[in-house]
Amino acid sequence: MAGEIISYNEMCQREGQSSLQRGMNYGIGQAYTVILMSVRRGAPYRDRWEEDGSVLIYEGHDEPRHADSPEPKQIDQPKFTRSGRFTQNGLFHQAAQQYKEDQKPSARVRVYEKIINGVWSYNGVFSLIDAWQESDGVRDVFKFKLIASFEDELIEEAWDIPPLTERRRIIPSTVKQNVWKRDGGKCTVCGASDELHFDHIIPFSQGGTSLTAENVQLLCARHNLEKSNRII
Repeated sequence: MAGEIISYNEMCQREGQSSLQRGMNYGIGQAYTVILMSVRRGAPYRDRWEEDGSVLIYEGHDEPRHADSPEPKQIDQPKFTRSGRFTQNGLFHQAAQQYKEDQKPSARVRVYEKIINGVWSYNGVFSLIDAWQESDGVRDVFKFKLIASFEDELIEEAWDIPPLTERRRIIPSTVKQNVWKRDGGKCTVCGASDELHFDHIIPFSQGGTSLTAENVQLLCARHNLEKSNRII
């Protein structure tokens, strides 16, 4: 469920991996891909949210550090490995171009976001719809555009992207960080510290906003399920 809070180990276990060292993991599941993101201060890449949290602009990843290229931030992000195979950048770029050229439906991407050290938020399923390269002032980097989808679209072939008014919104990263700190990493109802979710006090479907911490709280799985779309 989008908004679920999990640990790094739980995230790896869910995806059937002993570890998730790469931020980009194309084709890790039979019907989906996984990316790890962060917009925290000091994050290694410039990911960002747009359109009230319904769009993620995700930055590609750098050349691995080698003896003959000790400063990856000084060279263009690679599309191919040294052996001529696609990097993760190349795989994502190819998938986006295939969608744009009506060759394949949009790739489904599970997005996990680092909130603080050891704490991750599952942002749900996104559709990869575009990719390009641009200069960051020093070198060329890849950018990928992903649109928030709904969970039941995970196994469907979707060619059409819903209009802005029908898209799922993601709670902004700064709001999540403020809510986590304010609520002390515990359910506001029972004080549980496990199986937590970010919950809208006034549901989005009833006009509630994702943009302020005042309308977001931490709830455990039981109280989140009990609340559903009610205002408590």
